[in-house]
Amino acid sequence: MGGKCPHRKVKKRRLSHKTDRRSKFLRKGDDAVYEELQKPDAENKPLPVDEDLPGMGQYYCLHCDRYFATVAVRDEHFKTKKHKKRVKQMLGPAPHTQLDADLAAGMGMPDNGPKLMSM
Repeated sequence: MGGKCPHRKVKKRRLSHKTDRRSKFLRKGDDAVYEELQKPDAENKPLPVDEDLPGMGQYYCLHCDRYFATVAVRDEHFKTKKHKKRVKQMLGPAPHTQLDADLAAGMGMPDNGPKLMSM
């Protein structure tokens, strides 16, 4: 009489939208990463040991703002298309900031003209 068969179970692999959204907000923005790269001592500092991060926080990609579990995983990440695009983006001109977006939308400081009378 219609409906699905109760014994059939179809399993599909799908990305978890919840984890994708969570990781999106934990990453630094483009402008923050760009400012970090502009500092002269950005790559020379040794990373502090942190037990909560993957690989004790020792294997870090500065361009992508990601931590990795081992050196091998980090080196594989350096060969990926996402990393290469990110490096190219960070070597180019400065990314847009929130101030640029506000000014483009006309949300800057209000200009009401000169005062006509003082009270």
